[in-house]
Amino acid sequence: MGKTIRLILGDQLNSSHSWYQNVSKDNLYVMMEIRQETDYAHHHIQKVLAFFTAMRGFSDRLKANGHEILYLQLDDPKNTQTLTDNLNWIIKENDGDKFEYQLPDEYRLDTQLTDYAKGLSISSEFVDTEHFLTQRSDLKKFFSGKKTYLMESFYRHMRRDFDILMDGENPSTGNWNYDAENRSKLKDTSILVGHPDQPKKVEQMHQMVEKSGVSTIGEISNKGLNWPCTREEGIELLNYFCEELLPFFGRYQDAMHTDDPFLFHSRLSFALNTKLLHPLEVIHAVENKWKQDPERYGIAQVEGFIRQILGWREYMRGIYWAEMPDFADHNFFGHKTHLPGYYWSGDTLMNCMSKSITQSLNHAYAHHIQRLMVTGNFALLAGIDPNEVDEWYLGIYIDAIQWVEITNTRGMSQYADGGIVGTKPYVSSANYIDKMSNYCSSCHYNKSKKFGEKACPFNSLYWSFYARNRGKLESNPRIGFVYRTLDRMKDSEKILAQADEYLANLEKL
Repeated sequence: MGKTIRLILGDQLNSSHSWYQNVSKDNLYVMMEIRQETDYAHHHIQKVLAFFTAMRGFSDRLKANGHEILYLQLDDPKNTQTLTDNLNWIIKENDGDKFEYQLPDEYRLDTQLTDYAKGLSISSEFVDTEHFLTQRSDLKKFFSGKKTYLMESFYRHMRRDFDILMDGENPSTGNWNYDAENRSKLKDTSILVGHPDQPKKVEQMHQMVEKSGVSTIGEISNKGLNWPCTREEGIELLNYFCEELLPFFGRYQDAMHTDDPFLFHSRLSFALNTKLLHPLEVIHAVENKWKQDPERYGIAQVEGFIRQILGWREYMRGIYWAEMPDFADHNFFGHKTHLPGYYWSGDTLMNCMSKSITQSLNHAYAHHIQRLMVTGNFALLAGIDPNEVDEWYLGIYIDAIQWVEITNTRGMSQYADGGIVGTKPYVSSANYIDKMSNYCSSCHYNKSKKFGEKACPFNSLYWSFYARNRGKLESNPRIGFVYRTLDRMKDSEKILAQADEYLANLEKL
């Protein structure tokens, strides 16, 4: 009798999966580092190293528990560098009589493995990853017959379904959402407490990646890789977040400041998206802190965090599976401009852009407002091709896997989907960036000027964006006031002329 070959992908590191409840010599678990996955996007070096480190640690864990593992490193002579070619020889050499895999979270891998399994001469089966709180099709079913996917109604449904922050059928404190209390600027940096170090020396792995010819972006500190790459490190980081950062999270979750790239954010997204941590254990840990000490852990702090995971994360995954593959081709505004070179270097006079991009290159991280209202905001105002925007976000951030990246980028950030995710484009002038950060105070450009010498590009580009897309946006009830304001502006011609000049010279900004 042959073996069952069980494939584990790099983002399927769920140690509590039912696969691992029983040890059997009839099962051979397969994990692989392959160029297919390092090369489909231009990834940050920390992202590549973090995935490989987490995968190797997970393999060691399974092996220590008695499971049989075949782990292919990137430089293994037998590694064909593609998923299916490796599986072919592994199945043959190990007398595989059945192939099993966990459902991938990316459409391209789902298609690849579905087609591969159909072509096999042996039996095959797929199972759930046992990670997400909803099934792929749940969100589409929930909104069946509705014109839009309204996140708030889905979020309330999830709160009730999992009994999170609930008092019977009603929210524990009488309100569902405290978003209005989540928008404070950080003025007092003395309250910052920093983040724990979890450094891992990865020089040898780094050398292997470079020697193999993998092209990456970004930097890695000589201190090593400082992301949670094991379940234990993820739990340690979760505990630190709950104890030290959660009391301030909600209030300052939209704030940006040059003193600290992470502020009060948890840095748990990589551990969650690789499935080292389960979303419910994170949610319950946060909810329990509030139940134990509601005075220290205010409801606005706790609800703001839980909304991101219980609501937004599941919502975005649901949209991904409801709308793919068509979602990847949406370009509502027909944008075709190339991404400026400073997205890869941070070399721009716009301080908010320079700080956000440089931080991303140094840490493989920026929080949601930096992504949405700085780099994403500028890309939309400048008319950048959403394909290039997607590629940049997918590559540069350590937590970027397509199911969560493309819905946030092409949907929420770029409005390229025409309103499937967001009810309006998320664009702003310098005013919002100044309101939420300290970037503008030391910028080459003048945040208050809309045209003329050193006028902030965000200001004129904001009005230009609405002017050139009037036919597509004017009927939107959420932004009709923008056009009324534009029509009354006495300097509108000068502002739009300034925008034209900036658009013609994007690389020089």
